[in-house]
Amino acid sequence: MSHAVEGKDNSNESFKNSQEIFEPIVSLELEKYVFRLYVAKNSPKSVRAVQKVKKLCEEYLKGRYELEVIDIHQNPELLEEEQIFAVPTLVKKLPPPLQRLIGDMTNTEKVILSLDLG
Repeated sequence: MSHAVEGKDNSNESFKNSQEIFEPIVSLELEKYVFRLYVAKNSPKSVRAVQKVKKLCEEYLKGRYELEVIDIHQNPELLEEEQIFAVPTLVKKLPPPLQRLIGDMTNTEKVILSLDLG
């Protein structure tokens, strides 16, 4: 039994089906990155880390990232919760796997490789 109606254009239905098939591939390419950067207010290392991470995110993930900068002096309860033992610490929450980098992020190559940006 055929479901096609004579004279009816079914190309729109085929297009929808192909969209469903390719949608997961597109979403993988546009995967959103979520970072938390733990800093100690205005320490030189923390300031450098913030600048470096923002620059790398804009260069490699423009429009596909979320960066939350957290001052440990204003949110000390997060230190234990997130197991932060040194600052600055960058935590990549998404996409998996979870990654942590400690330091001022001046070693660009290490940051790019560790966070799987390149």
